[in-house]
Amino acid sequence: MEIDTVNLRINELIWETDVSTLPLWKRPMLHLVRFLYVLGRDLLEGQLTLRAMSLVYTTLLSLVPLLAISFSVLKAFGVHNQMEPFLFQFLAPLGDKGLELGREIIGFVENVKVGVLGSLGLGMLVYTVISLLHKIELSFNFIWRVNQARSIAQRFTEYLSVLVIGPFLVFSALGITASLLNHSLVQSLIAVEPFGILFHAASKLVPYLLVITAFTLTYIFMPNTRVRFRAALAGGFVAGILWQTSGWAFGLLIVGSSNYTAIYSSFAILVLFMLWLFLSWLILLLGSSIAFYTQYPEHLSRQRNITRLSIRAKEQIALLVLHEVVQRHHRGDPGPNNQDLAQILGIPQDAVDRVLDLLLEQGLLVTTSGAARRLMPGKDPHAVYLGELMEGLRGAGESFRPRKHLLQERPGLAALLSSLDDSRNVPLRGRTLADLVNEPPPAVESSQSDYT
Repeated sequence: MEIDTVNLRINELIWETDVSTLPLWKRPMLHLVRFLYVLGRDLLEGQLTLRAMSLVYTTLLSLVPLLAISFSVLKAFGVHNQMEPFLFQFLAPLGDKGLELGREIIGFVENVKVGVLGSLGLGMLVYTVISLLHKIELSFNFIWRVNQARSIAQRFTEYLSVLVIGPFLVFSALGITASLLNHSLVQSLIAVEPFGILFHAASKLVPYLLVITAFTLTYIFMPNTRVRFRAALAGGFVAGILWQTSGWAFGLLIVGSSNYTAIYSSFAILVLFMLWLFLSWLILLLGSSIAFYTQYPEHLSRQRNITRLSIRAKEQIALLVLHEVVQRHHRGDPGPNNQDLAQILGIPQDAVDRVLDLLLEQGLLVTTSGAARRLMPGKDPHAVYLGELMEGLRGAGESFRPRKHLLQERPGLAALLSSLDDSRNVPLRGRTLADLVNEPPPAVESSQSDYT
């Protein structure tokens, strides 16, 4: 009983304290405590660990095809030999076993002759890699409360562009950096103190900076929503430092132990590799959660905040979305996509996606066939009457309705419901969606509680 009282008091201090009433120096501390609380809650719920485990097995199936494609691209530019140090650096926490495993993986990659695979073999190779990236996107979309994944066309164009251009840009940047460092002017500066000491200290930070940059770019690109750079950098910074530190601890505590070799014998290297993959994916997903809560601090709550929409909120969001889409169409501007709408309207992405599903299902909106999936009016706005529109939104998605005889047996209740419907429909009678767009839109009062 005393433990329950203590837990209740702690929850009150964390979540019911008004931040604006605290001194300035206490506010960041409370914000940090809330951050740690929600991150711990997300881990204990098991969704992040479950998705990290799923990505481990997908990685095992896709690692060789992924490296084979990257190897082929880099080979075309003559820098394929630089891929091995990166692989060995990733496997460094495994110690000597990492070097052995790295050589085996490189051997598999070199045995994959992309030129002799044929169209079917090459297609399966590309499909395997795209499946891995798609599963990564789904995990990130779950964290970012995004219900709509990229279309098939977007997956091929965006994923393949990253696979082809990404390795080339990375190794080109590294090559330019190495050339600059080997320049005689830079070498002469390094020979002068304190520049030499500063250069040595900076070289220790380079691995951290590379990992933080890679994680930040991943958080910007992978979720099917717009991620602000500041939020992605926050997640990348924490996850990058955590990943580098975890690699050191993993190599010290786990790989240094002889128990795994004694128990698993020759399978020890595979078990350790899977453990390291799981820890790496978990850290990557945890960093994505940090980026999400940084961008949307309103989701820092005691329970996982899944946006709940009342009927009123659905109607308001639907009218705002239709107004924006139809108005752009009248001006001849390109239609928005779901991410544009979430940013323009300042509404959570999952709330916009759910309302869009209703509007698309009723044919009020359609999407273009291109990779951008722009939204356009599905019907002539002059033929969409607001009364029918609102009635359709109210009944959208319902799977049950009370039988008519229940209302007929209760005349007073039936009359009340009929008068309520009339009170809603009379102001809308004869008005169309075109009227709503051409006239100044009425002020729509909404509070955050309607859709949070």
